[in-house]
Formats: sequence, C-alpha cells, structure tokens
Amino acid sequence: MNIRRKNIVRKLFVVLGVLVLIPVVAFLTLAVSARNSDGPSTVFSGGPLVAGELVTGPEPDWSFARDIGTIELQLLEPPRSRLIWVIEYEGKVYVVSGYMGSRIGRLWKRWPAQAERDGRAIVRIAGKRYRRTLVRIMTGSVVEGVTAELSRKYGSGTTPASIEAGNTWLFELAPPEVDITGASR
Repeated sequence: MNIRRKNIVRKLFVVLGVLVLIPVVAFLTLAVSARNSDGPSTVFSGGPLVAGELVTGPEPDWSFARDIGTIELQLLEPPRSRLIWVIEYEGKVYVVSGYMGSRIGRLWKRWPAQAERDGRAIVRIAGKRYRRTLVRIMTGSVVEGVTAELSRKYGSGTTPASIEAGNTWLFELAPPEVDITGASR
C-alpha cells in the first residue's frame, strides 16, 4: 500500500509540473515573439518600429497628440519598443516614466537610463513614425505644465517635486537635430 501511495503522489507531482510548465512556456514564447515583432503588444515590449510613413520635414503641430492615450516609443539603442503615455504641452510632446525612485522601478524600467545615455528614438503615432531625441527635463516651468496636463489626461498624481526628486523621469521628445545635452547640432 505504501508503494502505491508513493506512485500516486509521484504521478500527481508530474501532472502538476506539466500544468505549471505549459503557461510558463506559453508566456516565454509570447515574450520572445513580441521582441521580434514590429512594435510592442499591450503586455510585452516589441522590436524596432518599421511600418508606417517616416515623417520628415518641418516640426509637426503636435496638438493632435492631446487626444492620444499611448504611443509606441523605440530607442535606437537598444532597438526595443514599448507603449507609453504621451503628453502634449505648449506645442511639444513629452513622455514620463514613474517608479524611478526605487530599485525595483529602475530594474523594471530600464529604458529611461538607456534614453539618458543615448536619446535617439523613433515614435509611432497613429501609424506614422517620427525621429526624436529624448531630452530629460528635471526642473523649470515646463515641469509644472506637463505634470498638470499629465494629471488632467491620465489622473496621475505626479508632481513637479516627484520629477525634481528623480522619482518620475520626464523626457521631451525633441526634434532629432537636438542632441541629448540640449545643444543644437
């Protein structure tokens, strides 16, 4: 009887192991698949943004971004894309990354530090791609305006103090002629 019980327990563990392994393998497969696709999914970051007209020429009127919830943002290095909130304020567009004041947040969200090192990016909005340079902003009058718009649009509790303290990182999606130090090229 004791040997029979051991066999039943062993078989039960095998079945449970397989039942746990199936969703883990499915999750990992979806994550790898997303990394090789054109753009992010709702859950996973994606590959480079390749589809859509690449807009060139004069700086666009960004007021249309006021009604858009999320955009696709891809850094050139590494070439990975993600969905992110967008804020239009006084004719310019901005993105933010919260949770940057904690170790878990900085591990979870690596793109802000990558953008600070190399701000070259492509954004895709409504099927069109734009070359941009992410320029981090920590102080100034624009911080108050962007946080007010962030609160209006998303109900976010982000404050200028949160940005100045480094808990939330704010980036302007500047024209590509602007380097990451803010100097014109």
